[in-house]
Amino acid sequence: MGHPLSMDLRSRLLSAIDDGLSCRAAAARFGVAPSTAIRWETRRRETGSFASKPQGGDVRSRRIEERAADILALWEVRKDISLEELRAALAEMGLTVSVAGLHRFFARRGMTRKKRLGTPSSKTGPTS
Repeated sequence: MGHPLSMDLRSRLLSAIDDGLSCRAAAARFGVAPSTAIRWETRRRETGSFASKPQGGDVRSRRIEERAADILALWEVRKDISLEELRAALAEMGLTVSVAGLHRFFARRGMTRKKRLGTPSSKTGPTS
């Protein structure tokens, strides 16, 4: 993923626009795409800020976290339920979630879904 352009470049480009250059001319002067200059100018006009928006982060777990009580209730009833079975039960309740999303949900809580107890390594042969 790319990184945002510097605030110095943004401020110099926008001050050139304030001095009378068009967005396209300022973009050509500073070596950015015209659409970038237009977006920065529009954002500054609408919000008063031309800083970059935050990047990354988890944006989808909110739906799952809102239904955390339902997920944990299903898990409490059957602790040996597989993630696929849990996903299907949640789909019947109206929550569409992936198996990977459920895995991350349990990982955030430090809950493992391993079904077999861990055994120490054997020096004489394979353990599984």
